Amino acid sequence: MAPYKALYGRRCRSPISWFEVGEVELLGPNLVYQAMDKVNLIQRHLKTAQSRQKSYSDVRRRDLEFQVDDWVFLKVSPMKGIMRFGKKGKLSPRYIGPYRILRRIRQKFMGDPSLVVPTEIIGVNDSLPYEEIPVAILDHQIRKFRSKEIASVKVLWRNQ
Repeated sequence: MAPYKALYGRRCRSPISWFEVGEVELLGPNLVYQAMDKVNLIQRHLKTAQSRQKSYSDVRRRDLEFQVDDWVFLKVSPMKGIMRFGKKGKLSPRYIGPYRILRRIRQKFMGDPSLVVPTEIIGVNDSLPYEEIPVAILDHQIRKFRSKEIASVKVLWRNQ
């Protein structure tokens, strides 16, 4: 008697015993097509669910722009077990502040399409030959790792 049958009182159901021999053809083009259809269906469902969640999130999203002398709160990401800003656990704040904006460091960057350089002008070679020539050995050291010694060498290279 098998240990599984002795313990549970019935035979073990493994994937081998789910089908009788010759009952279902497990391999073939139909199985592949069915699997591909299921994968495509799952991908479509995932895409619709993601777009639905994005639409819910986009309703509350807005661009924030602050000026000098505005007062702002900073959002704190609460991490479990880390005590910051003087309180711990459930009492840790979600926002800290208010802080006054003293000056603006940089403007928001918007890409300028006129600054993009087309690759045809540069003349990139298809094979891209690249050679490195060692110029000098700058430094070397030997590190001990358990029972091995590993030699490291710092080399100055010149490329063409």
